[in-house]
Amino acid sequence: MRTLYRILFWVLFWLSAPYYFWKMWRRGNWRADFRQRFGRYDGKLKQALTNRHVVWLHAVSVGEVRMLVPLIRAMELKAPNLKLVLSTTTRTGMDELQRKFPSHIQKIYYPLDFASVVRRALSTLNPEVVVLAEAEIWPNFLWAARHRCIPVVLVNARVSARSFRGYCLLGWIFRPIFHSLAAVGAQDEKDAEKLRRLGCRPERIHLMGSMKFDAARVDERRLLDVPALLKQLGVPENAQLLVGGSTHKGEESLLAAAYKNLKARFPDLFLVVAPRHFERGKEVGRALKEQKIRYVYRSQVTAGRVFEPGSVECLLVNTTGELKFFYEAATVIFVGKSLTAKGGQNPIEPGALGKAMVFGPNMQNFESIAAAFVLGNGAVQVQNPAELEKTLGDLLADEGRRQTLGANALQVVEQNKGALEKTVDMILEQIPPETVVLG
Repeated sequence: MRTLYRILFWVLFWLSAPYYFWKMWRRGNWRADFRQRFGRYDGKLKQALTNRHVVWLHAVSVGEVRMLVPLIRAMELKAPNLKLVLSTTTRTGMDELQRKFPSHIQKIYYPLDFASVVRRALSTLNPEVVVLAEAEIWPNFLWAARHRCIPVVLVNARVSARSFRGYCLLGWIFRPIFHSLAAVGAQDEKDAEKLRRLGCRPERIHLMGSMKFDAARVDERRLLDVPALLKQLGVPENAQLLVGGSTHKGEESLLAAAYKNLKARFPDLFLVVAPRHFERGKEVGRALKEQKIRYVYRSQVTAGRVFEPGSVECLLVNTTGELKFFYEAATVIFVGKSLTAKGGQNPIEPGALGKAMVFGPNMQNFESIAAAFVLGNGAVQVQNPAELEKTLGDLLADEGRRQTLGANALQVVEQNKGALEKTVDMILEQIPPETVVLG
């Protein structure tokens, strides 16, 4: 079984390598710490881990990194003697790690799932426990961890329908792996049932809710003054702001078309488009140009540069880490990857800000969370572009309705907090008591 997987992984890796290397090159700065992906770390990291009790936490990309922020803070307070190492898979994830966490927390890239590579990484880090966020299951890594008797904990676990089908299809590989997990924090009963069917031991599954509700912080330091930025762009002070957050291919064109029609009713309406992947900036710019939208890139709005009033209709955000600040200033928010793509993006952040938000029918990655907002009258879910335009128009015209949606969304967030502390306790239970000094 393992030999077959390793052969398949080797073949698929080299077949897909050109595409992934192209993506890394496109996002830039791909050489930085590239050796870490092969389990090779510098002496500075090794020295920092010497004679320390290490907890290795892995977050695939930006969303998972943000979710881990309050978890890391809570763990440092509760068990200050532990040495925390955070890994991620993507360049944007690493950028977020660097922004969110101080230097004493080690940050690395997750190793590629070659047997020799993961063995080398585990030998270097020698963790007391490995914590995986949501559902990042790599067989060689987990086989190696089990061989070294390292407990692996899955937190904020969710299993999409697509992943569930894949795991079931390859059950001969994945059932023993899920069976070996030391503890699993499931977001809801639906995910818990999927995990049981995949092989997780029922007594090791704990219903926690989603940690993303706890991760929605509104008191962080403001790094961008959006009203001042809009003033630079010549946007009227009381203009309404339509923000499309984490959009995917096709959604920018639909949003731009809706904006053009709505502009006739709301002359001071201004559009902000923030693609999920900033490297799509040129592609999104072409889509806006086709709709005859006068736009400017966020990176072009430099200190001292002032635009003529009315010369810009749209700000295209081609930077990272700033979406939250545009959400704060928004009149209405469209949550992307939900209309022309599947999966959806996190609706909790705009909900925690008390903003009126709209998303499409494809919220599979946040199914229970999206349902909670809709059932709590804290969001509007639309089915197609025509319904999106109508809903946006209705909300822009009705301040009372916007306030009601925002207040209800905030209530949904508050009602669903609480997974954080339970998750910290679940992780610490996997570490020998004599190695943990409680704060």
